[in-house]
Amino acid sequence: MRKIIKSRRGMLMATAASSMVLGLAAAGAATAQDSGEDDAEVITVTGFRSAIESAIDTKRESTSIVEAISAEDIGKLPDNSIAESLARLPGLAAQRLRGRAQVITVRGLGPDFTTALLNGREQVTAGDNRGVEFDQYPSELLSSVLVYKTPEASLTSAGLAGTADLRTIRPLDQDERTISLSARYEWNEYGALNAGSAENGHRLTGFYVDQFADDTVGLALGVAIQSSPTQAERWNAWGYPSTGGGELVIGGAKPYVSSNELERTGVVGTLEFRPNDRHHTTIDAFYSHFEDNGILRGIELPLAWSAASLQPGYTITDGLVTQGVFDGVIGVMRNDIRTREADVYSFGINHEFFLNDQWGLEFDLSYSAVDRLDTDLESYAGVANTQGYGTPDTLGFMYEDQGFVFSPSVDYADPSIVRLTSPQGWGSDPTGVHTGGQVGFRKLPQTEDELMAFRFSAERDFQDSWISSVEFGISYSDREKNKDSVEHFLFLSDPAATELEIPSNLLLAPTALDFLGIPGMVSYDPNALIAAGLYDLVELRVGDVTAKAWSVNEAVTTAYVQANVDTEMHGVPVRGNFGIQVVSTDQSSSGAVSIGDVELGAYSGGDEYTEVLPSANFSFEVADNTFIRLGAARTLMRARMDQMRASQQGGVNTTVCAAGGTVGYDLETGRVCLATGGGNPALRPYMANSFDISFERYFADGAGYVALAAFHKDIDQWVDGSTTFAVDWGAVGVTALDNVYGAGYAASNPEAVIGTASGPTNSDGGWMQGIEFSTHIPGDVLAPALEGFGVLASFSWTDSEIEPQPGRIQPIAGLSERVGNITVYYENGGFEARISNRWRSDFLGEVTGFGAGREFRDVFGESVVDAQIGYEFGPGRLDGVRVYLQGNNLTDEAFVTGNSDDERLVQDHQRYGASYLAGVSWRY
Repeated sequence: MRKIIKSRRGMLMATAASSMVLGLAAAGAATAQDSGEDDAEVITVTGFRSAIESAIDTKRESTSIVEAISAEDIGKLPDNSIAESLARLPGLAAQRLRGRAQVITVRGLGPDFTTALLNGREQVTAGDNRGVEFDQYPSELLSSVLVYKTPEASLTSAGLAGTADLRTIRPLDQDERTISLSARYEWNEYGALNAGSAENGHRLTGFYVDQFADDTVGLALGVAIQSSPTQAERWNAWGYPSTGGGELVIGGAKPYVSSNELERTGVVGTLEFRPNDRHHTTIDAFYSHFEDNGILRGIELPLAWSAASLQPGYTITDGLVTQGVFDGVIGVMRNDIRTREADVYSFGINHEFFLNDQWGLEFDLSYSAVDRLDTDLESYAGVANTQGYGTPDTLGFMYEDQGFVFSPSVDYADPSIVRLTSPQGWGSDPTGVHTGGQVGFRKLPQTEDELMAFRFSAERDFQDSWISSVEFGISYSDREKNKDSVEHFLFLSDPAATELEIPSNLLLAPTALDFLGIPGMVSYDPNALIAAGLYDLVELRVGDVTAKAWSVNEAVTTAYVQANVDTEMHGVPVRGNFGIQVVSTDQSSSGAVSIGDVELGAYSGGDEYTEVLPSANFSFEVADNTFIRLGAARTLMRARMDQMRASQQGGVNTTVCAAGGTVGYDLETGRVCLATGGGNPALRPYMANSFDISFERYFADGAGYVALAAFHKDIDQWVDGSTTFAVDWGAVGVTALDNVYGAGYAASNPEAVIGTASGPTNSDGGWMQGIEFSTHIPGDVLAPALEGFGVLASFSWTDSEIEPQPGRIQPIAGLSERVGNITVYYENGGFEARISNRWRSDFLGEVTGFGAGREFRDVFGESVVDAQIGYEFGPGRLDGVRVYLQGNNLTDEAFVTGNSDDERLVQDHQRYGASYLAGVSWRY
């Protein structure tokens, strides 16, 4: 296993860099002057620094506390993905999936607490919940991103943590026709770890922007095509049980090498019509087709938690068995496939109508939808099984670099001894037809998410008043998310067979598992085996499968009024806004209820509630280019959708319900007949009172700044995911009881229909608070010789205490106590270079767990280093041409999870290698 680079190294690097930046900021602020001389030289800034300065200008001019990202040029945001760019903003952090940043944490609150907008309109999500997977949106098709850290009354889709508004280009804001093309070649340092996988990829982007009819009509069309390979060496531990002597030992391992290919085609179009100063119409359309195809190959090794025996003579180091030998190991050779296919649609039309110099009206209609289908296909083979075939392995093991390496006694790459089989005898055919054991598994979870929204607003401007305008309006949205899952056991097509030799024509080249100490293993495509008729697929309709099907619907009406302020107070310019929202929600859910393996039909529930949300933001320019901003708001975030599902799965407690009636039934103590687990359709939202303050000093003609911000959230309503509550099961309960004890049982024992459900409920919350520092220092502020150099940096500290039940402190998913970013860059004469480091401390992350389900694990801190170098040609034959080379994850930082304070007890350890892109772009 390759040497892991500790995140402490990144933390020390970022700390040192932050110290340097603090010194630069102090010097920059001290030397910055009001450079308003008439003979000052005008310098046109382009590229990365231009994007930074545009983002700084947005931050400065905002009346709320915001962070911004701006494109360097049409089709060119600073990073390869939206998530990577967002993760460089103060107080934001990314969680990686397969090596790429995918979901975002804002101020310590996970992705489900942040709302994502596209051109100001709320969007659906491809995942099971509210958190947006930002890799659905090609960064090449966006012109900017604005993150609201404090809400405004007019922002009707704000999240409790923040709101990220992704914005596409507005063609009438451009001065001329523009054609932009780019092409990038992509590869990974690991090459192709799996047979049949891609080792290189490409990205192609095209943009056309034009204006017509005397600049009254604008058109922007963009397309981005991507095929990106990722590779990973993945160590996974079952856990660490105790031996008879009390020391811990590896219970089992499930290591893989995985190869994924992300294929995505994104299309965006905007049509603008502004015939005069009174009418302005904008039509936006976005479409993304997303496929993530993955191959995973490895050997699952049942060890202490199996019939294998730990041999005497093992080595113990600080309470952990770090070296030894297991005898009788029957490994499960895995050739698995995991894919995700999603189609994202978004459409919106907006019309602004100005009645006169004082009144303006705005209408907005939007639609967003996503269809997603996952495939999780497992296929099992082995050199032995529990039914007598083959010879089990005598397996040596040794701890190295947060994982174990092995020394097998058998050749797992020898097809003459490898068989399709059920090595551990897992699973039996529920139909009773196949007797040879389960040889694989397939899950097909799918989601559909649809959102329709309408908004109307009016604004009245005022002259010679401390209130510059008043805006009021109403919005309505209707969202429905559906999830279902179809699951199959795989059995050999011969019902009596216990093993089958793999046909030679279906074999692929062996897959190397060198990072585990295993030279290789037999490889094949399980889909090809299904197509060849080697497997029978038997559908499962057991309780935990049917309970995975659910539907959640939300109808939300929001009325608001907001006053905008632009005045002076004792000579201090003051801008801002204050207002109030009244949010009415009608939510419902339906889902299947299963008692044991019997599906009893649909169960539904819901709730209606109204919340009043005041907010205020004020910006005081206490000195030239120096601002103090204050924000206060009441905010909400609706619960996760899988927490709101109505579906339930449970059983009948036969010690309470008996044939003659109930025995000791007591709802208070939980002695009930019907007990299930699942969601809660009546969940109310998370609620918080938020308070913010920010100090910002701008210098170098607005190109540089230093900011220090603090926030506190008093969370008075939380969602506790592990409580039990009473439920009247009604007709579903009657069916369940009568099925077991005969018709009329429920009627004779009506109390038995009142049972319990375990799942999420609303509870007390707690608090969270933090401090954020950020700065941008252009080098020429310090000395003319440093012209072209610059430093962009941020650091944040966040703490929390959530106590849903007295005495039980609950960590917040996604919260890293410390998050830092630093970018050092140089741009001059067309040449550009930059290196960036983003790091975060340990946090509780949501990952894919057993059976492709979602679970929370402790994620170790990490530090990711990226770099870029490029050159843009000036006037001449190559005018508008730019070439560049990018490197991501240059230090091959691992993604590591565990469930213990002992860092040796790793559950997941994944390495992705460094990836590189070489590209060329052209603008006309």
